[in-house]
Amino acid sequence: MTAFLTIQEGCDKFCAFCVVPYTRGAEYSRPAAAILAEARRMAAQGTREVTLLGQNVNAWHGEGASGLAGLLRLLAEVPGIERLRYTTSHPRDMDEALIAAHRDIPQVMPFLHLPVQSGSDRILAAMNRGHRAEDYLRLVDRLRVARPDLALSTDIIAGHPGEREEDHAATMALIRRVGFAQAFSFKYSPRPGTPAAGAPLQVAEADKDRRLAEIQALLREQQAAFNAGMAGTICEVLWTGPGRHPGQMSGRTPWLQPVHALAPSHCVGRTTPVRILAGHPNSLSGELVEQERTAA
Repeated sequence: MTAFLTIQEGCDKFCAFCVVPYTRGAEYSRPAAAILAEARRMAAQGTREVTLLGQNVNAWHGEGASGLAGLLRLLAEVPGIERLRYTTSHPRDMDEALIAAHRDIPQVMPFLHLPVQSGSDRILAAMNRGHRAEDYLRLVDRLRVARPDLALSTDIIAGHPGEREEDHAATMALIRRVGFAQAFSFKYSPRPGTPAAGAPLQVAEADKDRRLAEIQALLREQQAAFNAGMAGTICEVLWTGPGRHPGQMSGRTPWLQPVHALAPSHCVGRTTPVRILAGHPNSLSGELVEQERTAA
């Protein structure tokens, strides 16, 4: 059905707020041969969707393939693997070959988690992110040209040391400009040993709380709108198991949205067309299209 496959560990980016480079060490990429062998075993056991994992997964540079794009092309050839995803990526490592992979490889799903953390260039510099807000926006535009149906999720930190009201406003503006289908947002929390933990101009907790609440309200609005926009469409759902109610099954769209519908249990592990009846804040409800009902 679905499985995770670790292909990369560690990080060399040293974002000011993050402990990963200190706890996980330098970037290490597994060889392509080992990854492919594991993917083949997964497929033989019934896995149809594989999510590639790494602290900085799109920095993968293992032996046997030319970057993550090359590895995705090899994995797409593994019999039985219908869907490919990867997380977590860094904007600085989204090269043209990887953008093209989203366009050219049908198994690569039209959903990408691409953390931005802030919409303020001043705060992005303080975070040591290595990119500006405009760089991120141009990257999003290039991705959407390559894959027009691409949906994005992201990470946002509210109240990083030194953040002012105008920086918060810039983050809100970036969120509105991009339009995210999902997101993870947090208020800044010091991690011992990181540069940001000892930085001056720590933001008051009350300001962090207010800014995070504003960010999350906007992100919830965007996610609800994205889900609502699915109503009336037909999309391919990979069924993963039973739902909460008798006769109901649960699955995922290509955009990682949970879907619930009345369906026979033998659908598990299969991908079938589903008509989306309604979009909810965190999920979708649907029904099998007529030919699938007949087959059932």
